[in-house]
Amino acid sequence: MRVLITGVAGFVGTWLAEHLVEHHPEAEVWGVDRWDASREELRGIAELTEFVAADLADASSLLRALQAARPDVVFHLAASSTVSSSWGTPAEILQVNAVGQVHLLEAMRNLGLEPVTVIACSAEAYGRVAAGDNPVREEQPLLPVSPYGVSKATQDLLGHQYHVSYALPTVRLRLFNHSGPRRPDRFAESSFARQLAEIERDLRPPLIQVGDLNVVRDITDVRDVARAYWLAARAGRPGAVYNVCSGRPVTIRQVLDLLLGLAEVEVKVQVDPGRLRPADIPVLYGDNRRFRDATGWEPVIPLEQTLLDLLNWWRGRV
Repeated sequence: MRVLITGVAGFVGTWLAEHLVEHHPEAEVWGVDRWDASREELRGIAELTEFVAADLADASSLLRALQAARPDVVFHLAASSTVSSSWGTPAEILQVNAVGQVHLLEAMRNLGLEPVTVIACSAEAYGRVAAGDNPVREEQPLLPVSPYGVSKATQDLLGHQYHVSYALPTVRLRLFNHSGPRRPDRFAESSFARQLAEIERDLRPPLIQVGDLNVVRDITDVRDVARAYWLAARAGRPGAVYNVCSGRPVTIRQVLDLLLGLAEVEVKVQVDPGRLRPADIPVLYGDNRRFRDATGWEPVIPLEQTLLDLLNWWRGRV
């Protein structure tokens, strides 16, 4: 079985490739990422997989990548993934995420390929949810409040449309927050961990900068998410959409407190206005029963372990 991962050099892409190589030797892993992906970003994945350089913005490069790989399964992870910066670059994020996915799906059609295609959608597409609608189920309307959320809702709907219109066997995963080692520091919990690691090494004063600590999120370990992708490809129903989440609500303040409890220093906490968003989702956590029932998946790594591993990874980096 030949498997193609777009965005293989990204946070989740590297974990997914490693999971497949380690646990599923029947999968011949191919990876796609930008021409400028560095060896540091690939983190050894290039030695474990066949690597093809391409760009979502370049339809012809995706056509060549698919022609070379001719995959049985595609995990479409490549995307611009930052909510906070999307207000400054709304056209760019729609171009990369929405139009880029069209380029990928059209390349499949042009080549006559019909791989099982697992699309990395996002719970951000749900937007602001009434208190009584949490935990969110898949029937919840998509009402995103950020350009990023709009781009992911578009990817979601495109996945549905290509299944209905062309019988492409797409499986859409609405991923809630996920974290762990290698998480970029543009995301809150990884930023906290990096700041703490630098404070421990006397590389910055004992002051940690934060955004809104009152928002409630649902955080799953990235290694559990890597398992979820594989199970979605093997047991997910074509055309279906699934929440992938822990089902456990946690405030960002609780996340920070857990990290502070793991730190070797005393710090002060200061709100940085630059970390606040023009519009945010106060509470968002999910119901994962549909995915559990379809695949047998469940998250097994506790949040405390996720955060400890993340902090230790930053300690090694700094």
